[in-house]
Amino acid sequence: MPFAPYRIMWMFAMFDLPVETKAHRKAAAQFRKNLLKLGFTMLQFSVYAKHLPSEDAALHLHRIVELAVPVEGQVRILTVTDRQFGKMAVYFGKKRGEAEPAPEQIGLF
Repeated sequence: MPFAPYRIMWMFAMFDLPVETKAHRKAAAQFRKNLLKLGFTMLQFSVYAKHLPSEDAALHLHRIVELAVPVEGQVRILTVTDRQFGKMAVYFGKKRGEAEPAPEQIGLF
């Protein structure tokens, strides 16, 4: 089945984790490292995104990210279609920019 903008997904992991103690900082750093190992890209501080070939892949990844969530803090996982992601408005100060392009090649795992 060909890839279509309504089948390809983007997953966002957004988080607000405590960093008051050494243990908190370690847990927050480990969570960020896990996201990077899973192929997420940092869009903004505490907002990471990953391009996925299908909703099934997104559901699988959601379960993996869920296992990595620290004991304390708040993590939100949001999945949108490639078409919805492309409609995102991005601003750099007052200047409007473009949303991040989809990767050239979709990684299969």
